[in-house]
Amino acid sequence: MTGGFYRHPRVHSASPMSVVQANRIIMHPHITERTFELASNESRICLIVARDATKTQIVEAVSVLYKERPVRVNTARTIYGKKAFVKFADGEKARDLATKMGML
Repeated sequence: MTGGFYRHPRVHSASPMSVVQANRIIMHPHITERTFELASNESRICLIVARDATKTQIVEAVSVLYKERPVRVNTARTIYGKKAFVKFADGEKARDLATKMGML
């Protein structure tokens, strides 16, 4: 593993993800005071994603929809649905993306 997001060779799909598939995976941003601080201070955004979405699918969906490549994805199941905490290498990318999504 050399600094980027690890992709298991068997999980990697041969065809790129379409916008329709990406929209089925990423439902909407989760906006709270805490997620606002995450975007501002830790270069992370929080998204509500499909319950059956894998971390690899979330990375691909973010890349397709927002043209930004995440460094890391952490997920959690909550009463709001499945949350994905997506980390970017640069804090500016996270803030710009949060602004585009209407979080900031």
